[in-house]
Amino acid sequence: MRQFAALYTALDATTSTNDKLDALLSYFSAAEPEDAAWAAYFLAGGKPRQAVPTRVLVECARERARLPDWLFEESYQAVGDLAETVAHVLPPATRETELGLAQWIEQRVLPLRGSDPADLCARLTQYWDELNWSERFLLTKLIGGGFRVGVSRQLVVRALARVAGVDHKRIAQRMVGWTDSRQAPSAARYLRLIAPAAEGDDVDTPHESDVGLPYPFFLAHPLQSDPATLGAVAGWIAEWKWDGIRAQIVKRAGRVWIWSRGEDLVTERFPELASLGEALPDGTVIDGEILAWEPGAPAPLPFARLQPRITRKTLTRKVLADSPAALLAYDLLEEHGRDLRGEPLDARRARLDTLARTMSATLALDLLRVSPIVEAPDWPALAALREQSRARGVEGLMLKERASMYGVGRTKASGTWWKWKIEPYSIDAVLLYAQRGHGRRASLYTDFTFAVWDERDGTRTLVPFAKAYSGLTDEEMRKVDAVVRKTTVEKFGPVRSVTPTLVFEIGFEGIQASPRHKSGIAVRFPRMLRWRTDKSIDDADTLDMLKGFLSEARP
Repeated sequence: MRQFAALYTALDATTSTNDKLDALLSYFSAAEPEDAAWAAYFLAGGKPRQAVPTRVLVECARERARLPDWLFEESYQAVGDLAETVAHVLPPATRETELGLAQWIEQRVLPLRGSDPADLCARLTQYWDELNWSERFLLTKLIGGGFRVGVSRQLVVRALARVAGVDHKRIAQRMVGWTDSRQAPSAARYLRLIAPAAEGDDVDTPHESDVGLPYPFFLAHPLQSDPATLGAVAGWIAEWKWDGIRAQIVKRAGRVWIWSRGEDLVTERFPELASLGEALPDGTVIDGEILAWEPGAPAPLPFARLQPRITRKTLTRKVLADSPAALLAYDLLEEHGRDLRGEPLDARRARLDTLARTMSATLALDLLRVSPIVEAPDWPALAALREQSRARGVEGLMLKERASMYGVGRTKASGTWWKWKIEPYSIDAVLLYAQRGHGRRASLYTDFTFAVWDERDGTRTLVPFAKAYSGLTDEEMRKVDAVVRKTTVEKFGPVRSVTPTLVFEIGFEGIQASPRHKSGIAVRFPRMLRWRTDKSIDDADTLDMLKGFLSEARP
């Protein structure tokens, strides 16, 4: 535990990619396989389930620290992070432990779930008394289900590849499904992960327990320049960029798996697509986008119609009826058990079209659709079609090199894919509420709620419509934090209501009417584009202007 806590502290203390890589290399070079397995799980995005209810955690820490309720609460509000608060208020440890990360997780953390509160407090007190500050902080994060750290999965892959002396693409392939909670990390799995490649092997043979795993997703780069620099338009395939859930449907050994890009197994969330998978030939893997799409409709529904399929614990008949799903297929990655990723995209698309035509005789076409190619004679003509994106309800175009192989992650080594997105919607809004951030920003107010003016009956009222926490530099965040502290009006737990003084340009990708929100509007992917220091709050935009964007978006 001590080594992993030191790694966590080092990763959280820097924004330098090289420093983070060095810290990862140092840890994985020295860690025992069983500990490294769990470390890779957490760092790659594995989500630890909450082992102790927050209420019990707070009460146990308060009693151990011998603090009254009000003082613990004030401490928490001052610090802004529960795990950090607990680590600060507990008395110094009286002993040490040499247990490794795997022992802590498997023998101590996981067995806490469902235990009697009195027993929980006794065990937590014992555990905290064996750990220093950084170890207590980490343990509390793990048992509270709030572990996250500023390191990308790709950086973890690079570190493991360096330690193993194996190509990073191979490690990325082996790590697919690594964070699947149904398979606990183990020394054996970790040793397979970093095992040397057999000479002459291009692709790893999946372990028998990994037969249902997808391939690493190939990701696109944002296109910032004139597409004419890419060469002739004939060398590229253009497709509309829909807003859905990127997924792979895997059919092997007579079974079906549906994986999201985040490597969540979502088969049970989409029973109709599981039925589609059942009808596929064995040894088939399709890459595509899950969209909410009503049978017979010419275009999919907004993303919000798909969300209940992910957020609802139980899929009722009403949810299934209100949020029908379909797969818009982009690529065929495996056919009859043969990996096609090394073939040109043109060839894979031709095979995908053939598969779809074959399936049409036995399967409802509404479940499997092949992403249509957007045809244009030149780049200006394609740019003109791209201007129709909002009317079509899409984010822009995808540009894929016809000769490209299907790569691993965001790479240009196998050929390039580009996201040619339209400019986001933007509106000037007033900062109304603030909340502290997490990790390095736990002591700063960085999570904000923004409002626009609602003008009616001769009055103006600020109405909240979006929350955002990204887009500003660290220096700007510190300046905004100082204003929040000076202008706080009320406290609602961790949230601060402030005197409206600051205006920001807020960008977002999509918009739709929403009766669940006070503003009547829901926006997609809001973020701060810039701090409008040149504007007063009276210059901020109105709710009517925000609703005006609805007419631009596809119904």
